Amino acid sequence: MFKTPSRAASTATLVAMCLAGTALLAQQYAAPKPEFTQITKLVCQMIEKEHLIRSPINDVIAGRTVDHFIKELDPQKLYFLQSDVDEFNQVRTTLDDSVKQGNIDWAYSTFKRYLERLTQRMAEAERLVDATYDFTVKETMVYDAKELKWAVDDAEINERWRKRIKYDLLLFRLEKLPEEEAKKKLHSRYRNIKKNMFQTEPEDILEIFLSSLTSSYDPHSSYMSPRSEKEFRTVMKLSLDGIGAALKSEDGFTTVAQIVKGGAASRDGRLKVKDRIVGVGQKAEEIVDVVDMKLSNVVDMIRGERGTKVFLRIMPDGATETKVYEITRDKVELKDQEVKGEIIDVSTRIPGTRGRVGIVHIPSFYRDFQGQESGQEDFKSTTRDVKAVLKDFAAKGGVDALLIDLRFNGGGALSEAIELSGLFIDEGAVVQVKDQRGNVRHLDDEDTRIDFNGPLVVVCNRLAASASEIFAGVIRDYQRGIVVGDTTTHGKGTVQSVMPVGKRLFDLGQSPDRGALKLTINQFYRVNGDSTQKLGVPSDVVLPSLLDHMDLGEASLDNVMAFDRVPPADHKNFRAVAPATVSLLRDRSKARVAASKEFTEINDNINKYLSRKKRKSISLNEEELKQERLQEEEKTKKEADDQTDKADGPLFPSEAYNNELLAITLDYVSALNGTLTAKK
Repeated sequence: MFKTPSRAASTATLVAMCLAGTALLAQQYAAPKPEFTQITKLVCQMIEKEHLIRSPINDVIAGRTVDHFIKELDPQKLYFLQSDVDEFNQVRTTLDDSVKQGNIDWAYSTFKRYLERLTQRMAEAERLVDATYDFTVKETMVYDAKELKWAVDDAEINERWRKRIKYDLLLFRLEKLPEEEAKKKLHSRYRNIKKNMFQTEPEDILEIFLSSLTSSYDPHSSYMSPRSEKEFRTVMKLSLDGIGAALKSEDGFTTVAQIVKGGAASRDGRLKVKDRIVGVGQKAEEIVDVVDMKLSNVVDMIRGERGTKVFLRIMPDGATETKVYEITRDKVELKDQEVKGEIIDVSTRIPGTRGRVGIVHIPSFYRDFQGQESGQEDFKSTTRDVKAVLKDFAAKGGVDALLIDLRFNGGGALSEAIELSGLFIDEGAVVQVKDQRGNVRHLDDEDTRIDFNGPLVVVCNRLAASASEIFAGVIRDYQRGIVVGDTTTHGKGTVQSVMPVGKRLFDLGQSPDRGALKLTINQFYRVNGDSTQKLGVPSDVVLPSLLDHMDLGEASLDNVMAFDRVPPADHKNFRAVAPATVSLLRDRSKARVAASKEFTEINDNINKYLSRKKRKSISLNEEELKQERLQEEEKTKKEADDQTDKADGPLFPSEAYNNELLAITLDYVSALNGTLTAKK
């Protein structure tokens, strides 16, 4: 007969087994692959030669790299001890020399230590999930990692985990989830965390480390593994071959999050949202189990050339039996990132007004470079799609003004920003570019045609960046139209180039896939001489926005490059924006906003956010946290509903902010026509 071991003995045995298993599993991370040495040397050479600031990899860069790599692995300071960090820091003045020789052993030994600590913390987390908690005790948990020092010993870090798990259980408790079910969910969560981290590929560690090195120069430079480069190219050309389904990882399963309309799965009709994909095969008899597999690996297995077949073993939502679906892959267009347009009769939004405003929503500046290089006449392009929208507006009777919505547009292809600007100016400089040697040149719109010459309003927010800022800057500097939105844009004034690392081996007669380096090689400037770096492009009329008060701009990033100026470039003045006009538009908008119940609520939310922003800890007392959550619950739900509506609903929904944009646009039209007065 076997005796049942005590709980303490079982826990000790479990920890010992986990540590032993970790030691074996972590061996694969003890040293990088041989080809990584070559990749690292090439990346170092490319950085020192091609990066804008032309700085050698030195002790300063090495120290930043160490800090960034540690932060990438343990951003919440829940795994490493101070002694670990002290040990890691011993290479702060030598890592630069090692890296230039292609030696990145430090990264792999650090990741191995991370896996060891993770295994220890997960074993402790499993124990703490089953502990008993008193939710009436008044205690708090520091949730801002910047306010925490590294834990000095296991006792201190275990206390952090105790509070973290108590907080998670408290959240489940407030959601009325039974205790046993809540604990079951947490056990599953922590086991999946461990599984996912042990599925990390050696290439992933290389990518994290080399990106830590490049980001030590500026926050936008990075190294992309071959798989990441493939994803990057896919996004830039806005299409891929597959089944047309958005997937997510959930409790170890690959779950269908969305069916893309018009895609292969949509036309097939059998695959549904929430269905679980438990197997994937290229043939019916070769289906591979994908439960607990990394999502990126599952996606790679499902994608493929159009016209080919993929076999999916599906566990339908709510069912216990599986089915096999045969789906023929097809081209999937990522419609959510395409330009869209619609005409709004403003009288339907604002009683007593008249006017037709054309809304052009530009989520990104995309361009299918491969399609262009191969000679495709219909390759995807932001500018081409905007031209099509403008042509459609004209066919429908035209509009009194154009409102171009760049909110949340993080940028994209520089060439698209130049060509798009050319649709609204006749010719001239669009952007000035400074290279590594300090040489400044301007890139021009050379097409004298103007596709739309009416009143123009550009809407931006803090997340409008890069190419969006170039376009907004052109509209301001040419006085071609007004910019409305947050106080300023994101402030990204640098240009990145994607350089395949493998091409550096041509001299050896090879062209292997070694990933790519996305490197900052230029800084761009408005035609008035100001860089958009850090300061962005300020709005002529500012509207209240919670986003405007968040730390989202370039200036909030680590290792950000500085703002500077160059001499202005010659450019035309369209004289469509006079200081008096801007002042009048601001005053009228300010009066409407002050009288608006919705904007009063927005301002209240801003004040509450700023108050919460000063707090660095959260209550673990049930009653206190319950009251806090009740205050936030309705606002959070509304924000979630609004986001859903924007994803599936109208392009420019009727809400206070959007309607004020329309009111400002009509005021601007009236000002240009000479009919606007100081009256509201």
